[in-house]
Amino acid sequence: MHKANGYVKASASLLALLFAAGLLVGGLLSFYITFQEMTNLSNEVASLQSQVSELRGTQNLTYQNIAIYQNATALADIYVGVRDSVVLVQGTTSDGGVQGSGFVYAFSNRNVVITNYHVVHETSGLSVTFSNGNGYSATALGTDSYADLAVLSVDAPASEFKPVEIVSSSTLRVGDPVIAIGNPYGLVGSLTTGVVSALGRTLTEEEYAGGFAIANIIQTSAPINPGNSGGPLLNAIGKVVGVTTAIVSDSQGLGFAIPSNTILREISALITTGTYRDHSYLGVSGQDMSYDIAQQIDASVTYGWRIASVTAGGPSDGRLRVNDIIIAMNETLIRNNDDLASYLAEKTLPGQLLILTVVRGGSTIDVNVILGRRPAQPT
Repeated sequence: MHKANGYVKASASLLALLFAAGLLVGGLLSFYITFQEMTNLSNEVASLQSQVSELRGTQNLTYQNIAIYQNATALADIYVGVRDSVVLVQGTTSDGGVQGSGFVYAFSNRNVVITNYHVVHETSGLSVTFSNGNGYSATALGTDSYADLAVLSVDAPASEFKPVEIVSSSTLRVGDPVIAIGNPYGLVGSLTTGVVSALGRTLTEEEYAGGFAIANIIQTSAPINPGNSGGPLLNAIGKVVGVTTAIVSDSQGLGFAIPSNTILREISALITTGTYRDHSYLGVSGQDMSYDIAQQIDASVTYGWRIASVTAGGPSDGRLRVNDIIIAMNETLIRNNDDLASYLAEKTLPGQLLILTVVRGGSTIDVNVILGRRPAQPT
């Protein structure tokens, strides 16, 4: 009996040992299989990463090729595509002759030339010369001194006209590349490049605009010189986004252009009625706020536009007061005269209700004004 019990115990121990060995071998086999699967999966991941890297490399190369194309050849292509659309505008004044630039545009299947008002102001014997040297007489169809725009009719055969495309200037951003083509100093068909260096500027022109602000102006670093006035300002793909209009005397790399949105808004009226009459009028004068002015008048804000005078009988008479500070229009922040004039030009029309947020004394209030229409343009 003792021997039998010993045998049974030995058998049980052997079985336990075999079972443990089985578990060990099974575990090792399972680990080996799992390890192989992980290795295969790792290899597949590495292969996919390599393919993605190659795709990225190809994509970067594509971007690089595009960038090289734009820098090396696109300007030349744009120039070839637009040069025949840019014209030389000449006229005679009491002081002698005047010349500027212009460009061809097709409106409702009618070919016209767009230029600046100040190029054709008080001129006679107006003419337009195309890039091929052919010149023709021209007359002003419509003018707007408040926007420094003029539209000309040219007595030329249809084959001379090569219209350009005008696109919205709303998408422009500071830093965007721009191209100016014109006739500086009579050097026909000159191209310069730069960037948009600011947006929403205003220019005040006493002689042509009666002291009213020409609003929403594009500021550019593209070199602009006398004779460029009226020529197109183009975006990076050769579409018109503005009309070059002015330079600052003795400045370096500081030029201005009327935005294309102004052209698109006014072109129909200029051609059909000869003028544009929908410039909004607030009937006030004023100055930009600053920290120093705020200190002097004990104002609670250092930005906005301070009212200096209110025109008797004008839209703001009885609504606004001297020393009111306009800080918003229809909940749009107004920091200075650039903001104010650009908002009025781009966002409003005569007869529209305008809600002004005004700092008056120690309070901030809303003032409602029905906008008027600017007085008749100076002639």
